[in-house]
Amino acid sequence: MQVHIRKARVIDPQSDFHDKVVDLLVEEGFIKDIATSITAKSATVIEAKGLCVSPGWVDVFADYCEPGFEHKETIASGIDAATAGGFTDVLLAPNTQPSLSTKSIIHYVLGKAAGGIVNLHPIGAVSQNTEGKDLGEMMDMRENEAVAFSDGWKPVQNSNLMLKALEYVKAFHGTIIQIPVDAALAAGGLMNEGIVSTGLGMAGIPALAETLMVHRDIELLRYTASRLHITGVSTEESVDMIRRAKADGLAITCSVTPYHLALSDVWLRGYNSVYKVSPPLRAEADRMALIQGLKDGTIDCIASHHRPQEWDAKAKEFEYAADGMGVQEITFNILWDTLKEYIAIDRLVEAMTIIPRDIFGLEVREIKKGNKASLTVFTTGGRYTLKDADVQSASKNNPFIGKKLSGKVLGIINNGMFHLNK
Repeated sequence: MQVHIRKARVIDPQSDFHDKVVDLLVEEGFIKDIATSITAKSATVIEAKGLCVSPGWVDVFADYCEPGFEHKETIASGIDAATAGGFTDVLLAPNTQPSLSTKSIIHYVLGKAAGGIVNLHPIGAVSQNTEGKDLGEMMDMRENEAVAFSDGWKPVQNSNLMLKALEYVKAFHGTIIQIPVDAALAAGGLMNEGIVSTGLGMAGIPALAETLMVHRDIELLRYTASRLHITGVSTEESVDMIRRAKADGLAITCSVTPYHLALSDVWLRGYNSVYKVSPPLRAEADRMALIQGLKDGTIDCIASHHRPQEWDAKAKEFEYAADGMGVQEITFNILWDTLKEYIAIDRLVEAMTIIPRDIFGLEVREIKKGNKASLTVFTTGGRYTLKDADVQSASKNNPFIGKKLSGKVLGIINNGMFHLNK
């Protein structure tokens, strides 16, 4: 395999070529040469107006549903979605059936992805079968390549269990991932509690259902001196609390979804269940606080929260519809379309590749001659529309299908392979 990337702006703050326009030659999985101009006779050429290249992107939380829920997504279709979206590495939620709570299930997932272009990193379950009762076999899972620990879509509600989990992972410098939802306070709610929910007559989920959980987990983190990552942060107060916790020196990090950055609760005025997510879409003030948090570094990285749902899980009364959006393959476009007026592309790429690799101990792939090639190639100019027929995910619970968005992912190079999008 020989790939010639022509006249691309390098977006990699750790590289000597950062912000320079160069040619790259990739051969047999390695960056063979980087120069102002390269001549390669038999290489596949990648070139485009406004071309950029960065280290391969990381999605820190996505659900591929296999084993157990293959009617929603499979590992194969999930990998196709990640590839189309420019991701070379994906951290997988543990909410399968059986859950990712034993080394055998982790081996199953890794085996299904072995030899592919995308690296999958299972998130082991904090509790046995993600039931929130007893601790899972975290040490055993860690030794078998679980990259972090979480109960995923079923956040740990029991404070004592969360305390024990934070203490347990200290033995191997592990990280607990938590979605900030207090299930009791959120029970019965359908959307963000506020002016819009009142106008629609829908039961609301108060911001307190998130902020109380964030406060609790920060205090447990303070007590244990462990490592915590909050994913799917959605309120202004949560961002402020995390900012203060970081200032106090706690080992806390967090991530935000593309749809919480792009959308607010006004999008639910049409009662369209495709916008039903957990945590829910919040008010515009919260959305702007998330953007500022990402800009100033309080929010560390991006998590697609790719959660595929089959057609009839969404095509029903709003009250009974399932949560989630399947947006992994269009995550970059949503982000750049939303953030280009607020955040430099360097900061966005940092949040999608360098910082998540540092948080979760993934191999850092600097753009440097002689290094292994783990690259995402994209443009920030122009407009891109994901057509219904081109969706790679097995599910289509994605409100951005058919909409013109900024930028385009051209392809990825990883594990000695390359893929170019149409």
